[in-house]
Amino acid sequence: MKSMCLAAVLAAMMGSAAFAETIGVSMQSFDNNFQTLLREGISARASEVNGVSVQVEDAQTDISKQLNQVNNFIAAGVDAIVMTLTDTSAAAGVSEAAAKAGIPLVFLNLEPENIAKLPEKQAYVGSKETDAGRLAGEAACSLLKEKGKAADAQVYILMGDLAHQASRDRTSSFKEALSAGECKGVTIADEQSAAWTRTNAMDMTTNWITAGQPIDVVFANNDEMAIGAVQALKAAGVSMDDVVVIGIDATQDGLAAMAAGELDATVFQNAKGQSASAVDAAVALVRGDEVEKQVWVPFELVTPKNMAEYASKN
Repeated sequence: MKSMCLAAVLAAMMGSAAFAETIGVSMQSFDNNFQTLLREGISARASEVNGVSVQVEDAQTDISKQLNQVNNFIAAGVDAIVMTLTDTSAAAGVSEAAAKAGIPLVFLNLEPENIAKLPEKQAYVGSKETDAGRLAGEAACSLLKEKGKAADAQVYILMGDLAHQASRDRTSSFKEALSAGECKGVTIADEQSAAWTRTNAMDMTTNWITAGQPIDVVFANNDEMAIGAVQALKAAGVSMDDVVVIGIDATQDGLAAMAAGELDATVFQNAKGQSASAVDAAVALVRGDEVEKQVWVPFELVTPKNMAEYASKN
């Protein structure tokens, strides 16, 4: 894995204090559980590398605020920038500004639209979102077959922010996985954005329940929305044995819902691996070392059978 290569480069420098770098970090939102895991991972990794400090800012899902943060980092002369994009379509402008200033830039977690055209001293660290959707789709189909509903299930999808490539890729690959096998007869009854949040997902699921149509599967683009769906279903008196609910991230809250029998599957997204690799990439670029343009950290399926293995990973 490329992140392991980056770690090896940094390990050779750990014992030296000859370098002193400041990394400006702009996070999409401190309120998002997974973004919080990434933020904590960045700080933890930076504390392990001598001479590296981080300045972390909250963009509060506001692209204007995030662009101001980037401009402030550039004006302050930080040595590198790491960011999780509020709007992935803004990536090209951010890349151009950082390149013009000669400051290394690492996009983290949310894939930039210009990923194929990143300038020198820039990289992306994340996980292949299509893999997450595929794993979720395969798990959903397997569970539907166990219930005898593979041919005619009604499937509902809670998408994240539509400005994020992750939402689009997770959703499309989930549907492709269903249609590619024994579950090709299922119906995608509806798909709506709940913007990654538990509250929005609860409201959206409540609307679906109120409409009176059967709900056999709810696939959420993250665990937060999956939990919101569970809360709505339980509030309406729906037995969780009758509905397959699948999320992504394997957060602590998601695993707790799985332990309670409410979440059938999730897909582990390695926050520690992503954040450590992002810091490693940023420091390596500052120090003149070669870094892959795209550093991928694998997704992994989590079910009640193996959930104990992931209890402390996120």
